Amino acid sequence: MLACAPLRTRANLSSIVRTAGCCGIGRVVACGNGKVDPDVARDSLDHVTIEVRRTLPPVLKDLRSAGYRVVGLEQTTNSHSLHEFSFPRKTALAIGNERLGLTEEELQFVDDCVEIPVWGMPHSYNVATATAMALYEYCKQFPEG
Repeated sequence: MLACAPLRTRANLSSIVRTAGCCGIGRVVACGNGKVDPDVARDSLDHVTIEVRRTLPPVLKDLRSAGYRVVGLEQTTNSHSLHEFSFPRKTALAIGNERLGLTEEELQFVDDCVEIPVWGMPHSYNVATATAMALYEYCKQFPEG
């Protein structure tokens, strides 16, 4: 399960939805505008339900109440390296805005944060690329789907 903060570009959300489809993720909550380009998302639109919500904090609160472990994809003081993190089976991955990441308010509803080590400039990957890396790691830990 994926929950995305309002993203600046339709291309990033569309790429994230496509990756979700490849990884067998059936539900994406997209906050804000939430428009997907079918040329980018391709066949994933036939398999991924996209729910559009206004803001992320209530979504994360509801996911926690539903028993999900909310894992933020964010560089924080206490974040874990993606290479060493063991995802719970029932994980909701929270994705922040391209420029702002996850806000302090959003981070209040996150149980853990994972970050992807970066060895050069800039200091972070594109949001769609980072999401693909995190979903791939999750799928690696649960290869049976």
